[in-house]
Amino acid sequence: MNLYRAHVLICGGAGCLSSGCKAVLDKFNTELKAHNLQDEINVVETGCIGTCDLGPVMVVYPEGIFYQKVAPEDVTEIIEEHLIKGRYVTRLLYERPASGEQIPFYNEINFFRKQQRIALRNVGLINPEVIEEYIAQDGYLALGKVLSTYTPEQVIQVLKDSGLRGRGGAGFPTGLKWEFTKNAPGDQKYVICNADEGDPGAFMDRSVLEGDPHSVIEAMTIAGYAVGANQGYIYVRAEYPLAVQRLEDAIKKAHEFGMLGENIFGTGFSFDLEIRVGAGAFVCGEETALLASIEGKRGEPRPKPPFPASQGLWGKPTLINNVETFANIPVIINRGADWFKQIGTEKSKGTKVFALAGKVNNTGLVEVPMGTTLREVIFELGGGIPNHKRFKAAQTGGPSGGCLTEKDLDQPMDYESLVAAGSMMGSGGLIVMDEDNCMVDVARFFLEFTQDESCGKCTPCRVGTKRMLEILTKITQGKGEEKDLELLEELATSIKATALCGLGQSAPNPVLSTIRNFRDEYLAHIREKRCPAKVCRALLQYSISSELCKGCGLCARNCPENAISGEPKKPYTIDQEKCIKCGNCLDKCPFNAITLK
Repeated sequence: MNLYRAHVLICGGAGCLSSGCKAVLDKFNTELKAHNLQDEINVVETGCIGTCDLGPVMVVYPEGIFYQKVAPEDVTEIIEEHLIKGRYVTRLLYERPASGEQIPFYNEINFFRKQQRIALRNVGLINPEVIEEYIAQDGYLALGKVLSTYTPEQVIQVLKDSGLRGRGGAGFPTGLKWEFTKNAPGDQKYVICNADEGDPGAFMDRSVLEGDPHSVIEAMTIAGYAVGANQGYIYVRAEYPLAVQRLEDAIKKAHEFGMLGENIFGTGFSFDLEIRVGAGAFVCGEETALLASIEGKRGEPRPKPPFPASQGLWGKPTLINNVETFANIPVIINRGADWFKQIGTEKSKGTKVFALAGKVNNTGLVEVPMGTTLREVIFELGGGIPNHKRFKAAQTGGPSGGCLTEKDLDQPMDYESLVAAGSMMGSGGLIVMDEDNCMVDVARFFLEFTQDESCGKCTPCRVGTKRMLEILTKITQGKGEEKDLELLEELATSIKATALCGLGQSAPNPVLSTIRNFRDEYLAHIREKRCPAKVCRALLQYSISSELCKGCGLCARNCPENAISGEPKKPYTIDQEKCIKCGNCLDKCPFNAITLK
């Protein structure tokens, strides 16, 4: 075994892959050989390090130097300056958004320093395709402990004592769900990991599967022992090819090492796993629709009760948890319920992973203790709003959630507090919006998504969301009436009360929360036929100032509809009937003579 003097961890998550990390990795290996350093420097492809907008990123140890936006042509300089001469490549260091101050060390960057990683403990730290690296981080220790010293009842009691709640959205107590499944009568039981992560802007589960697949395999095996199941399924969407590949590799290696299969650790307990790849239907994130999909049927939800814990897959008792929930299990077993429940709030224990996206300087994955405020997440870890814009809202819980406003910035991020604020935790999507976002259009976007993804089984969701979308579209086109707001609220209330599944019942949430918090924007669209954020195209109007226009004709030459006319060296005019509001004229005018109203 080589004793390396330095380790270069290169992010190999989906985000960095899309920005070219493979080319950087290949260049590193080539250049290390050229410098005869391949036996001294260890290059590791990890999972997602977290800062998705800065990729490709890497961390060089033992110093812990963080480099961002690394290109293949930077590799030689990093090797010669940093790894040979011990001098940092300053132009590739992270810069604090507000001040531009360079911060070389990974653990001194607020985005990382203020996190507490439990579910993401190994993501970005180990090579997910090397099982020995997972074992070196106490991997499969919890499984060995459980199979050798715990009864199934004791495992469940540890989870109940820990206060862990499901991280998939509803927040149901995990230990209680395991207990229901264990106590349900049945000759065959199943364990399912719900990895059908369909919320726009959410990629928490994907990153765990890509960066630490063995944590889910270990947890599902523990769950099988606790509830009396010998078969598990991981339901993951086909849009996650890297996650599927690494899961397949991890399952194969777990078999080779005796962590899966017959008579695990010689204890007489057997458990096996299979992957089921879904076609990407949002509704299959709902557990009963997911079950139908695994069974080979159309992914449609069914009424509950009966709940899956008593009648699930093929009518047998079934335990279903999502990826993040399972990722917490081995740590809780190893470190104890008392340790875990000290983190978070009274009713929301532990940490939560958020996919921070939108109008924020640092986008990516963050894991923070439950109860961390929205202000801390956005302005400390996220580095604030770009271009000194004003914070306007944050959408939590994806299409099923609601928006939080400036008054909610100091609201603790936990299950109860978010519901009280008119939103929800959901699976952890967190989309930040600034003053340039139109909240009517935001509501329309999310409703368009849920309406398009509706399975169509129940009338309230199939028809009700379509009617709501038609009204929202009418408002954004300047054709709305004040009575439309009352009708939207009436439809939303009806759908929430009568839709078959949780996805349908929560579909109106973004509309209700934006009406409640930004009613003035709706009224501006309706009464004044004006979009205050200048987003809704039908309500925009471009005009040319006769005083500033020099008659260069550049705007007319770039107008795709020939809506601008005039004579050289005289002010031009825009035909509002022909104008399609594309904005080309505004972008091309060198004299700032064109304004947008």
